Amino acid sequence: MADMAQARPYRGVDAADRLAGRRRRLLEAGLELLGTPDGDPAELTVRAICAQAGLGLRYFYESFSDKDDFLAAVYDAVVADIAATTQAAVAAAPPDQQARAGMANIVRTISADNRVGRLLFSVELSNAVIVRKRAESSALFAGLLFAHAEALGAPDTEWVRAASHFAVGGVGQTISAWLSGDLKLSAEQLIDHLAATLEVLTDPPRAGDNEPDRR
Repeated sequence: MADMAQARPYRGVDAADRLAGRRRRLLEAGLELLGTPDGDPAELTVRAICAQAGLGLRYFYESFSDKDDFLAAVYDAVVADIAATTQAAVAAAPPDQQARAGMANIVRTISADNRVGRLLFSVELSNAVIVRKRAESSALFAGLLFAHAEALGAPDTEWVRAASHFAVGGVGQTISAWLSGDLKLSAEQLIDHLAATLEVLTDPPRAGDNEPDRR
């Protein structure tokens, strides 16, 4: 009977939608707490998360097993959003503008919401979960970049694969330096620079030029 009562719509909203709504509020609270300049995952508590979200403690544990699970979910949600919008921007651009379109979406997203930039790129956030998720997302974006390079005619070679990983790592480090103020570039200058860096993937060495055997 208790399960039936919980499953009944409340004010026209069913149980699954209420759960999803509470989860979104918690994730947004996590981004707010982690994305501020003094945000520290080590000092983040479940009580602080729930207070920021305006929810009771029991609602945290209906969606997350512990704080590490929560941190991973916050990061994944941000990466999923920026990956989706970047892919859409690239797909909508002509081939010779796709690298710039992708970089423009990323730079403008983190410019519009500093919390996103801090979570994805700030070296100040060195929590083990965040470090692990950054490594995972770097591999994801390297794979997407490699697929993009192949679609533009680059061969399936170890050179292009290596360049994809190198480019993603370089983009992340460059954005981190820009966010910290070490690079004095405007957003548009940064976009141009990053786009030029990525375009090297479509002009790899000729076949046989120091290309390792993949067998």
